[in-house]
Amino acid sequence: MRPANLVTSVADVLAGVAISGYFLIAEFKPEHLLPILLLCISTMGLYSGGVIFNDVFDAERDKKDRPDRPIPSGSITKKDAAVFGGICFTVGIMAAAMVNLTSLAIACLIMIAALTYDKYSKHMTITGPINMGLCRGMNLLLGVSIFSWYPEIWWLVIAIIPILYIASLTIINKRKGNEKSKATLYLAAFLYAFVIACILFIAHSKGFFLLTILFVIPFYLMIFNPLFKTLDDPIGKNISKSVKAGVIALILLNAAWASAFGVWYIALIIVSLLPLSLWLNKTFTVN
Repeated sequence: MRPANLVTSVADVLAGVAISGYFLIAEFKPEHLLPILLLCISTMGLYSGGVIFNDVFDAERDKKDRPDRPIPSGSITKKDAAVFGGICFTVGIMAAAMVNLTSLAIACLIMIAALTYDKYSKHMTITGPINMGLCRGMNLLLGVSIFSWYPEIWWLVIAIIPILYIASLTIINKRKGNEKSKATLYLAAFLYAFVIACILFIAHSKGFFLLTILFVIPFYLMIFNPLFKTLDDPIGKNISKSVKAGVIALILLNAAWASAFGVWYIALIIVSLLPLSLWLNKTFTVN
């Protein structure tokens, strides 16, 4: 189930809600929390469904490469896993439908993108990273949809940044530790830097640069320190650590998003998810 990653998907939605301006409602009442809760349930259902079907589609491959996974180890049958994954997707879509039609549409697109990645594009050099990035980008937009009934052009701009970030993580994860791999690691480093520059630019335009940099600095350290070690020695162990750090750092990235739009208290709430994700990472796999 990758519970550590599941926490980061909730952080995506909270950041999206902050971006939408929902928390800036003049008279924020307790009942306004219900749509947020529904979207959090939605993203957990969608993410869980995607992870489960990833294992379903990889069952035969995992028999050779990862026999300890739940399906090849016999902990659960392939059929039962598929049913459970379908239930998770259903919960995710129904929860989104209870918010508004835009949330429903985005939830359906996330499910399609996740299944497409799991079944087809995961092993493709170019399409795979883009597909995985789309899942995260739309997950952020799922949060934005809480306050916007109709998609707007700037949504696409917002979604591009997590797409680039996840694409860079996927690029790192596919490296095999040779000189050609090093070239692509430099590409990933460039994408990291570009993501940070975009967030700081938006924060500056909104007037929250100094606030945002407080979250960007730990984000920078968390993703670049292991990447620099991987560049020095691109072996499997270092690559794995870099990818894991990048996934968990999504929480700090989302906190930076919230702060860039001036919702500092939501940024702090998002950051509070980091210890939980790190703790889960010690027990469960991330990638």
